[in-house]
This record gives sequence, structure tokens and C-alpha cells, in this order.
Amino acid sequence: MADTVTRFPTPVPASANRRQLRRTLRQRRRALSDSQQRAAARGLIVQLMRYFGLSRARHIGLYLPNDGEVDPRAFIEQARRRRLSVYLPVLHPVLGNQLWFYRLDPRTRLRRNRFGIPEPARRNAPRRAPWALDAVLMPLVGFDDCGGRLGMGGGFYDRTFAFKRQAYARPPALIGLAHDEQEVESLPVQTWDVPMSRVITPTRQIVCQKQASGTGNVAGKTGVQRHPRLRFGRYPWADRRQGRRRLGRIPR
Repeated sequence: MADTVTRFPTPVPASANRRQLRRTLRQRRRALSDSQQRAAARGLIVQLMRYFGLSRARHIGLYLPNDGEVDPRAFIEQARRRRLSVYLPVLHPVLGNQLWFYRLDPRTRLRRNRFGIPEPARRNAPRRAPWALDAVLMPLVGFDDCGGRLGMGGGFYDRTFAFKRQAYARPPALIGLAHDEQEVESLPVQTWDVPMSRVITPTRQIVCQKQASGTGNVAGKTGVQRHPRLRFGRYPWADRRQGRRRLGRIPR
């Protein structure tokens, strides 16, 4: 019997036009049928349990799906069974262009934010600062096999985790979740982009590691591939020890 070969969708060709890439990739994931979305969610939970079965992470940031994003909600119940704490991102009440994370439990009441995305309604609920999480499962529009991430364009995750640009290895682990159809051959790198440490799809895991020289990322999929050089500009970052926010210039 011939060996079974897993075939992934053809990645979207590389382009410097992030707006066009975003439009193309959103169309790709919206084109998935309901049955394809359900199958993707089932595959994703298998991959997530493989990862967290070996991980020491206890406090995990998670998102609720929107606009055709791959659905990670089945992981919530599995996490509770393993006594892991799950947190949802909330727009910061003061620093509105950043995120804070509120714990999700069976009694959590949700309301829609200004983008129509459900988030915890109580502002006095238990919460955790971004740098105090162990792992964050992030939504994305597109990814490449070196850990590059293309979001919706608001920059919320990049601003929230900008402190990792100065210390890539410090927690939390930034893990992108996506359909295989959202892969791009190579994403253009901007000065404010914060690279992911891993990408998990319904069929595979792509591990990204920081180079010892600090000039980029190395991804392990079928071999070692180098990420384009990242240029570090001035950007907000958080001091975990002091709990202070220092402001640089925020690129848009």
C-alpha cells in the first residue's frame, strides 16, 4: 500500500501589499463551509491537546471566533478538566489600543465590544496582565512558516505584546491559530510586528525559534528556514517587575 501523503492548500503568493493579502485571506476562510469549519475545529482541538499535554502552561489566553476564524472553543472545557485557567482578551478601559485578559468561567457574562466581538462584561472579574500569562492563542488573518503574523490591521496584539520584542524568550508563548488555507509563502515584516513562537492549524504545528544572534526567527516545519531580519523601532513595552508602561512612538 502506498504511503499516505498529507497535502496542504497552496499558500497564497507573497506580496508587499498587506491590505490585498488581508482581503484575499479573509475571503479564503469565509469560503469554508459550515461542515469544513466544524471539521477544522475538531482537528484543532486534537493539535491543541497534543501541545498542552506536554506544556507546563497554566494560564492561557484565548479568543472567541469571528469572521471565519478557526474555532478554539472546544479547548475551553478540556482546559477546565485539566485545571488550566483560560482568559479572554478585553479592550483596555484606559489604554484602548491594548488588551487585558479576564478569566473565563461558566458564570462569565459576555457582551459585545465595539467590534462586535464577545468579551467578559464585568470589569471587576479576575484578570491577568499580558506578561503574566503562560501562553496566548491568537487569531490571525495570515501566517507564514517562519512565524510571521498578519492580523486584522488594528495592531492590538502587537502593541499588547511589544515587550517581547526586547525579550523574545520571556512569557507568554505567542501561538497563532489558523486554517491551513491562511498560509502565505512569505509575509512582509513591519517594524512593529511581534513574531509568533508557534502556529497551530487543524492538521499540523509549525515551531518557530529565535535565532541565537537575535536577528530573526528560525522555523521548524520540514527543515530550517530563516525569517527576514526584524528591525526594532521605538514601541510601547511593559516592565514586568515594576508593572509600568513606557511609551515610545506607536507606528500605525
